[in-house]
Amino acid sequence: MTRRYGLRIGLICWLTVVWVLLWGTVSAANFLAGFVIAMLITMLLPLPVVPVQGRLHPLSLLRLQGRVIVDLVKASVQIAWLTVRPGPPPQSALVRAPLSVKSDLTLSLVAAILTLIPGTMVVDIDQARRILYVHILDVRPEGAIEDFFGQLAHLEKLVIAAFERDHEWQPADEEAAP
Repeated sequence: MTRRYGLRIGLICWLTVVWVLLWGTVSAANFLAGFVIAMLITMLLPLPVVPVQGRLHPLSLLRLQGRVIVDLVKASVQIAWLTVRPGPPPQSALVRAPLSVKSDLTLSLVAAILTLIPGTMVVDIDQARRILYVHILDVRPEGAIEDFFGQLAHLEKLVIAAFERDHEWQPADEEAAP
């Protein structure tokens, strides 16, 4: 119960800050208007309940963030090289990538991270079977697809360590979720 109200208060505060930032002027009137708009949004357009399982592990989350930053930089350099290098255009592929994550939230997180990284794009998600269909921009170098699957396995391991360790995870009761 406390978590539910804490999340709502946090959402109202966040929407109020966004309102003030959109107007670009810090004033009492903007804060009041933002607060009223935030209250209306949260009452008239409530977000659906998302069942959350497991716990957040901050150190594992930091490792995940570090890995994502490294992958972003590495992929950006590779894409920049592909645009200026001489030779034929890159050969792309669509691969099927099964995952072992348990919750829809972590499945979505893995898909979002892959889509953020230049050179990869999640084009479809089979939610029931936990399979991502991923477009890879350049598969011409020898072992590029195997490298992708290795990076995906490492990413998946980091996400599981950060959000859904086996000994802590249990399916959430949707009605008891915040």
